[in-house]
Amino acid sequence: MPKPRKELISLDATSYYHCTSRCVRRAFLCGFDKLTQTSYEHRRAWVEKRIELLASVFCIDVCAFAVMHNHHHVVLHINKAESLSITNEQVCQRWHQVYKGNLLSQKLLRNEKLSEAESQALNEMVEKWRLRLCDISWFMRALNEPIARMANTEDKCTGKFWEARFKSQALLDEKALIACMIYVDLNPVRAKIAKTPETSEHTSIKKRINAIEKDQQQPLNLAEFVGDPREPMPPGLPFHLRDYIELVDLTGRAIREDKRGYIEQNCPPILERLDIDESDWLILTTKFESRFKSLVGSYQKLKRAADIFGFRRTPGRANCEALFS
Repeated sequence: MPKPRKELISLDATSYYHCTSRCVRRAFLCGFDKLTQTSYEHRRAWVEKRIELLASVFCIDVCAFAVMHNHHHVVLHINKAESLSITNEQVCQRWHQVYKGNLLSQKLLRNEKLSEAESQALNEMVEKWRLRLCDISWFMRALNEPIARMANTEDKCTGKFWEARFKSQALLDEKALIACMIYVDLNPVRAKIAKTPETSEHTSIKKRINAIEKDQQQPLNLAEFVGDPREPMPPGLPFHLRDYIELVDLTGRAIREDKRGYIEQNCPPILERLDIDESDWLILTTKFESRFKSLVGSYQKLKRAADIFGFRRTPGRANCEALFS
């Protein structure tokens, strides 16, 4: 029996997760419907803008995203430390960017005096909001619900828009994290709706490359690349941005039809540092969802996570042992 979503997300196992949502109707989330001759391409911008907003509101870092024709991907990092560091007023300010809050939080933000009883009641509610701001289920709810309402309004219909709440995979180590990020960033290339990463609209890799081309810092609403692990380790992705972009480009060229299954050029240093075999890498970055279910990582991390989540058996053991050994 499938486990409830709340039992598949645990900071004790990992703070990184890959989440995806897919449309339930035949109609496109985005793109062009040849049957009805209707373009829904503008909806991709809806999703991207919503992801950017939520990245600035929630204590959840967006590591990668891709908005496709009938589904979207996000790779998320739960930033528990940030949620504990912000003040009650900051929690209310963030919450009000997505939801209305309540009368007490509205009074607080208007600098109106609260009675002792009101302050106590507000503090209790703020602590609930603080937990929700680092909750992936709330992030995905805040992402998907408005998109569904907007699409239904535009389509002049009612009913279920998304296939299910969302699917998630726990990324247990650095290999799983970077493989999943590249899998997500190359989705448009693999789907043949973009020829190169820098031309793949509504993806995190395009935003990162655009920032570089404009001599800007890394995009504010995306998790920052901070380089190799070290002490003290600053918050962010434990890779170099240049290495990552080179690896995305190399992998993208390797999965084209005329070069499927091998890499002609030398692997960039990041593959050597993570000890990933070239042939295994292509499997990881082209079949990430089909090869793995809820947990992804080395066998040692997989076994520990399975114990945390209460699995009787270790899910995906064979593939993890083969590709993360």
